[in-house]
Amino acid sequence: MRKLNHALLAGALALACASCTAEKEANYQVIPLPQEVSLTQGNPFKLNENVLIAYPENNALLQRNAEFLSEYIQQATNYAPKTKAIAAGEQVKNAIVLGLDPGIANKEGYVLTTTPEGISINGQTENGVFYGIQTLRKSIPAEAKGATVLIPAGEIKDEPRFSYRGMHLDVGRHFFPKEFIKKYIDLLALHNMNTFHWHLTEDQGWRIEIKKYPKLTEIGSQRSRTVIGKNTQEYDNTPYGGFYTQEEAKEIVKYAQERYITVIPEIDLPGHMLAALAAYPELGCTGGPYEVCPRWGVFEDVLCIGNDKTMQFLEDVMSEIIEIFPSEYVHIGGDEAPRDRWKECPKCQARIKAEGLKADKNHTAEDRLQSYCMTRIEKFLNSKGRRIIGWDEILEGDVAPNATVMSWRGASGGIKAAQMGHDVIMTPNTYCYFDYYQTADTKDEPLGIGGYVPIEKVYSLDPTFDLNEEQKKHIIGAQANLWTEYITTTEHVEYMVLPRMAALAEVQWTQPEKKDFKDFTKRLARLMKFYQRDGFNYAKHVFDLKVDFTPDVAKKAVVVTLSTIDDAPIYYTLDGTEPTTASLKYTEPVAITETADFQAVVIRPEGKSKVVNKKISFNKATYCPIELTFQPSEKYKFGGAITLVDGMKGNDSYATGAWLGFVGGDVEAIIDLGQETKIKRVATNAIVDMSAWIMGSTGLVVSVSNDNKEFREVAVKDIPAETNIDKKGVENYEITFDPVKARYVKVVIKRSPALPKGHAGEGKAAYMFIDEIEVD
Repeated sequence: MRKLNHALLAGALALACASCTAEKEANYQVIPLPQEVSLTQGNPFKLNENVLIAYPENNALLQRNAEFLSEYIQQATNYAPKTKAIAAGEQVKNAIVLGLDPGIANKEGYVLTTTPEGISINGQTENGVFYGIQTLRKSIPAEAKGATVLIPAGEIKDEPRFSYRGMHLDVGRHFFPKEFIKKYIDLLALHNMNTFHWHLTEDQGWRIEIKKYPKLTEIGSQRSRTVIGKNTQEYDNTPYGGFYTQEEAKEIVKYAQERYITVIPEIDLPGHMLAALAAYPELGCTGGPYEVCPRWGVFEDVLCIGNDKTMQFLEDVMSEIIEIFPSEYVHIGGDEAPRDRWKECPKCQARIKAEGLKADKNHTAEDRLQSYCMTRIEKFLNSKGRRIIGWDEILEGDVAPNATVMSWRGASGGIKAAQMGHDVIMTPNTYCYFDYYQTADTKDEPLGIGGYVPIEKVYSLDPTFDLNEEQKKHIIGAQANLWTEYITTTEHVEYMVLPRMAALAEVQWTQPEKKDFKDFTKRLARLMKFYQRDGFNYAKHVFDLKVDFTPDVAKKAVVVTLSTIDDAPIYYTLDGTEPTTASLKYTEPVAITETADFQAVVIRPEGKSKVVNKKISFNKATYCPIELTFQPSEKYKFGGAITLVDGMKGNDSYATGAWLGFVGGDVEAIIDLGQETKIKRVATNAIVDMSAWIMGSTGLVVSVSNDNKEFREVAVKDIPAETNIDKKGVENYEITFDPVKARYVKVVIKRSPALPKGHAGEGKAAYMFIDEIEVD
């Protein structure tokens, strides 16, 4: 037994010595990429358990920063360096020293200097030091248990591109507990973000305690049931709710402040207020009854702006909100507020008359009523020393004079606001809506609202694009939004924001000339190890095979380009069989000139990637010249008319670029077959997604010509208009006729005239998304 004990002790000592001598290298290739990194030839600094973290005495903020750094190092290494206050001029060795330097120009800028003797992190402010700490934290390997970490000698000079770097979270549709909100804030800190936009109120739930109006949480925070899926007619019949007390909200504000993050509350008005109306029905135009909404969408019932009690209610709510949230800004929404009730409401019409609100060629009197509401709340908040942010709909009317505009419907609203002299936060849905799918292959994805925003798209955002130098000054930053109609769990939240948050971080922080997506993906692989270590549920699409199918009209071919972030070997087949290492190895773009069932896969030592497959079908119209007499919507024109004859059919996601979206007219395409050709069949496809206001066709008309002037009608087919307001899927249309010879084929695809009865947009124009016109 005695010998056994000695043997165990010897083994333990050997293990301890091995861990003492283990070394791992740090790397400044972090996200977001610093503006300037200069390495020297000096020896690295050795970070181990004997290193001290020093901060100036009597500086509580830098003391807290030092404690954060010690905690971050412990997460990676299992040892927590001690922290120590030092007097001015006191020298310490083998230490990381935090300090302030008024010579640093940007208030969030920092200089990180590493020598063999130690590390200094200086900022103009404590905020700047905190971001230097984030860079050092991410430089250390995520897993370095017990190791000495070698920090490269050199200097980093860094500062953010934008002063506003935000992430949003909607807790109105689905509620997330206080501890998760803190975890979300920790993610913002990891990504150098400084603003948490907290969307606290919705038609489906009021989530913040207001003491003067207790029914807002007693009634407004609870809905009796929730619709199943995408606004079907089925409900789960399960009560759902939750809210934050004022003390809980203050606790979250303090937690964020400690990490130099400002919490901006949003009370969305005058629309999206059904939960408030359910609690206080007298604040609506009809008096109710109302219910906390169990469905998703935009609803006619909004606050009654003609009612003095309503305006008092809003001022009372804002009075309590600013006591909870010390931020300079309060977000007051202003989006998606239908004017229908105001047009019929005597009180609202009286207000319009009393205030002299006039219609003009661009705006209705009811538009002016919304502007009146927003301006009045702005003046109230201004009188309390606060400023407002509103969604870009506040431009529809007389925009509140000092408002900051958050542009979500593309970038155009932000551009317009900047040109008008307003400060702008860019959050265009086509780049920054993280409830959109992050892959076009959605069949194995958790439910999303629709759309398609891959990480590459997020990374490509330039918030100041298309503005002159003076207008660019008004773009104060960028933000991504996470709306939660279909996001019910914290794990799903994490999956939707990670790693797209990393791409956004580089948009917000790094100067555009230093951005490079391929380089970013290499750095992202390192950051993902932090996500993995800390137990986050992150999406791994970045490791998937990237595929680009590009039409080559001259060669009448589909050119397939394949790539991976790590240059792993790729194998492919053309006959529909799953590729193996015995299949064709990809070395250069592949031109496909005939019908094929393309499949490709990445094969790494640890296993195979998801197989990419695409059926490519050639017919007599494929890659023939095509003209459209009615053009697709600018937002959904993607690759243009050639998309309709490129041999590739889209899946059930309308935003992938495989479909062209039309609104307001029938699709009319003229295809030049090149020579007189015998034909007897025309077919096409439409996507139907009623929840997205997309309907199919109501008829096909085929005409032929040999001179592209005189056309002869050869076939007509009527198709019943869709009436199922829950319908989603791809519709196939085909029309056959007696064989005819022709060079030109004109295909008219008739649109559905209006959304059907019972739909949220009943009577309004629907989109029609068309793909692939086949001629045989």
